[in-house]
Amino acid sequence: MEEHLEAGKESKPSSMSTDLQGDSSLQVEISDAVSERDKVKFTVQTKSCVPHFARTEFSVVRHHEEFIWLHNAYVENEEYAGLIIPPAPPRPDFEASREKLQKLGEGDSSITREEFAKMKEELEAEYLAIFKKTVAMHEVFLQRLAAHPTLRRDHNFFVFLEYGQDLSVRGKNRKELLGGFLRNIVKSADEALITGMSGLKEVDDFFEHERTFLLEYHTRIRDACLRADRVMHSHKCLADDYIPISAALSSLGTQEVNQLKTSFLKLAELFERLRKLEGRVASDEDLKLSDMLRYYVRDSQAAKDLLYRRLRALADYENANKALDKARTRNREVRTAESHQQLCCQRFERLSDSAKQELMDFRSRRVSSFRKNLIELAELELKHAKASTLLLRNTLVTLKGEP
Repeated sequence: MEEHLEAGKESKPSSMSTDLQGDSSLQVEISDAVSERDKVKFTVQTKSCVPHFARTEFSVVRHHEEFIWLHNAYVENEEYAGLIIPPAPPRPDFEASREKLQKLGEGDSSITREEFAKMKEELEAEYLAIFKKTVAMHEVFLQRLAAHPTLRRDHNFFVFLEYGQDLSVRGKNRKELLGGFLRNIVKSADEALITGMSGLKEVDDFFEHERTFLLEYHTRIRDACLRADRVMHSHKCLADDYIPISAALSSLGTQEVNQLKTSFLKLAELFERLRKLEGRVASDEDLKLSDMLRYYVRDSQAAKDLLYRRLRALADYENANKALDKARTRNREVRTAESHQQLCCQRFERLSDSAKQELMDFRSRRVSSFRKNLIELAELELKHAKASTLLLRNTLVTLKGEP
């Protein structure tokens, strides 16, 4: 299946909109995207009055691997160690939807043509929703970079936005993937060591509070995301279950006569409309709640990574102090040890200053985003509940034969 999308405002999850605050001198959006079997091509459009660019408006075509390359370039750059690097967009994954469509296409003699058409419509809508969210997650990554006063000036970001040719970025091979996995294990062990057994103590109450909060927050938001996904999936399953019920009642309506025929057909219409309502409920919960939670699972992990880098810098500073004391005791290489100690001190202080501002911005962004989305979700749930109540009431009136 190939899917083409001209990205409009309605296709972008508003759950991320509060993240995108910055001046208008650099505006980035994904204006178009094409999904093929093994990849998605994103058309990245840029409008800018930044002197670096040769033109004020231009566009390039990028693949997912190039987004990951850009993210890794930021993570591996020491200059950004004191910043929260926006989380990389998740890899496009349409296999589950494609498999469902393929199985449906293979045919099932137990379902009617009407059921088949409705199920196909549901699966196509599910595929399109996943595609739109994939586009939106890649776009929000770029817009977070464009809105950041420091990250927006990175040379690799300029290359990503402006260079018209393929960046020739390849995916990681097995050896590199294994290396990354082992580095994560070392990082986890290192983090546990410098925060626990080594006796390294936090020197700033602000960061101690943030560390305690983020450790618990990340766990809880991940759990909330899993539970929200289950609720949303239940609504989807209920919508799917209405399809055979509606089809069966419609079939009965063709067999009966007079009053029963009208009643069966009216009930068939009721379940069909309830199916569409449940589908909207599932879609809204996915957009306003699950997507937001899923994004902040990744964003809170990025904030935890920042705290880890700061603690690593603190550990280096403490080790430099010990090395300096030892050098002075032995009266050997004192100047070298002093120079190294000063560099470690400057790095730690610089990283701490920027990290404090980043974590405060993260808190403000998170609160604003959650407040906005939860209000909108509650309003939508109320709207759908009223529509469902009205539908049931009107059907009951019709079945009773009242005017």
